[in-house]
Amino acid sequence: MWWSLAVLVGLYCLLRWYRERQVVSHLQDKYVFITGCDSGFGNLLARQLDLRGLRVLAACLTEKGAQQLRSQTSDRLDTVILDVTKTESILAATQWVEERVGDRGLWGLVNNAGIFHPHCYSEWLKIEAYVDVFKVNLTGLIEVTLSMLPLLRRARGRIVNVSSILGRLAFFGGGYCSSKYGVEAFSDALRRELRHFGVKISIVEPGYFRTGMTHVAWCLERLKQAWEEVPTHIKEAYGQKFFDAHHDGVKQGLLKCSTNLNLVTDCMEHALTSVHPRTRYSAGWDSQFFFIPLSYLPTSLADYILTRSWPKPAQAV
Repeated sequence: MWWSLAVLVGLYCLLRWYRERQVVSHLQDKYVFITGCDSGFGNLLARQLDLRGLRVLAACLTEKGAQQLRSQTSDRLDTVILDVTKTESILAATQWVEERVGDRGLWGLVNNAGIFHPHCYSEWLKIEAYVDVFKVNLTGLIEVTLSMLPLLRRARGRIVNVSSILGRLAFFGGGYCSSKYGVEAFSDALRRELRHFGVKISIVEPGYFRTGMTHVAWCLERLKQAWEEVPTHIKEAYGQKFFDAHHDGVKQGLLKCSTNLNLVTDCMEHALTSVHPRTRYSAGWDSQFFFIPLSYLPTSLADYILTRSWPKPAQAV
């Protein structure tokens, strides 16, 4: 019995490996639009796809980021300035893309642009921090997708939405986690709605990586600033010792972030170039071997594992 089961598992893995190695033809004729290309995953993916021969349309927030990217890539790559929180910017970028792709349509859309609020507890954040995160990570992603959708349908293309492991397992910083849970839900709903149009949607769920959003000194400075602005009654509830311990914990966590961004961009590239892309990609060892398995455990057990080493607030019961 066990031998038969092992053979079946082996055959399944072999079939999956074979299917996932099949590559879409005529990649040199495919246009891919990527948001958030100033730095991080988006910047690396733009350069990676350019080397692969695809026609990359890279959206940057700043002209400086666009110039730096153009200087590192071939003439095939083109850039545009895009602020995903502004409707007029999205409409202008969509028109710009349509002028370039023409009747063949847009093969790939990678919604990569994102921001993170300070690494702190939910009630330490002002409501403006939640709103800012949602505007970029969720509302902006949805608006860009809906604006580009006619071009993607025309090409029977691909949508790659960058979520996070915190979109599968939320354990602190409710604003960012909530925005990524929204990305997961929107992606799942849209994938089912568009299946008859030939448009495929993949979700990439990175673990912790060293990008601009996880720069140690910058993140710790924002954390201190957020704590300084917390109302007195909340500070008293948690206590200075709690903050100091949390600060040290965040610092240690950030220092452990992976520097191999290719673990994420390789997933994005596969979703765009494979004949049979995956629905979800877990990027990073922490994502694959800790957070994803943890998300399947009973909630009470997952809560214990995640919080057992957390400090206790001053007014804990």
